[in-house]
Amino acid sequence: MEFQGFRKKDFDTFHIDGLEARMEAIQTRIQPKFQIIGSYLADDLSAQLGNEMFLHIAKHARRTVNPPKDTWLAIADNKRGYKKHPHFQVGLFDDHVFIWLALIYELDYKKEIAASFVKSFDEIKQLPEQYVISLDHMKKDSIPLRELSLKDVQRFHDVKKAEFLIGQHLPVNDERVLDGDKFLETAKNTFHTLIPFYQKALNAK
Repeated sequence: MEFQGFRKKDFDTFHIDGLEARMEAIQTRIQPKFQIIGSYLADDLSAQLGNEMFLHIAKHARRTVNPPKDTWLAIADNKRGYKKHPHFQVGLFDDHVFIWLALIYELDYKKEIAASFVKSFDEIKQLPEQYVISLDHMKKDSIPLRELSLKDVQRFHDVKKAEFLIGQHLPVNDERVLDGDKFLETAKNTFHTLIPFYQKALNAK
């Protein structure tokens, strides 16, 4: 089975009322696509990094009332979980796809990792200009790379709940979202560009 791209119906999932109905749509519409995308990207990252990387697909198991506003896959070097580790993500909100290197608040050695990113601020700013940064994975909005300040990275270090996710947002109607091959190539290339920062995070422990 090949990945044929995302469709309007996938994004419309997040307009379905009710936890149960929305979760069923996530499981039937989106997660099979995540399985294909994630397997491809996990294999590629394993080859690039020289060690096995594991696919995790968000289950949203803790939710009892509010339906999820987004959903994602994560790829990490830990088989049991990803939230405490630097990891790669691909996911959807209702109006865009995100492709991230994700360092979220549950991260082990967060202060040490954040300190290494503060030192690497100039290198971060040299990433492709279309890249964006999120300081909270729960929110849709992002900061264009050109607007990122040292203060934003310092906040990741200083504030316990602060996060740092860096990568790309692709809008719903982007041809790279609609074309499966182009999407896989875009996600793969984004991750390749971010591997040095993933390795910085690992080495900061």
